[in-house]
Amino acid sequence: MTRRGRVVLSMSLLLTCIPVLAQESDKARVLALENAWNEAEGHNDANALAVLTAPTFVYTDADGSFMNKQQFLASIRQSSPSHIVNEGMKAESYGDTILVTGTYREQGSENGKPFVHHGRFIDVWVEKDGQWFCVASHETPILH
Repeated sequence: MTRRGRVVLSMSLLLTCIPVLAQESDKARVLALENAWNEAEGHNDANALAVLTAPTFVYTDADGSFMNKQQFLASIRQSSPSHIVNEGMKAESYGDTILVTGTYREQGSENGKPFVHHGRFIDVWVEKDGQWFCVASHETPILH
């Protein structure tokens, strides 16, 4: 193979890898945003969650209730979780959309009574103008 042929082949291989590297970087970024979400929720920081969610955000809670963005943020202001952790998170990229799945554990108190919730979730993130926003979140309880 000529030197020019090797250069062309090398460039072709490099260009093939760039989208894969960008996808992996986007997935890592969205997983970091998931952790920031937990921090914000744990501190009742609805303002931080407002930045992470799209204007058209929709949420389905573990009890089946459905909320728009304003309702969700109001529920965050009233909640009192003391500990939230996601486990086994996986991110799958579909261009400008990333689906995150995993399980969660949440502890806190509601109306003065302690609670522990455990469930599965799926979050849908969309990239717009270089920023990632969650457009939908769904939780399902794991019953023991």
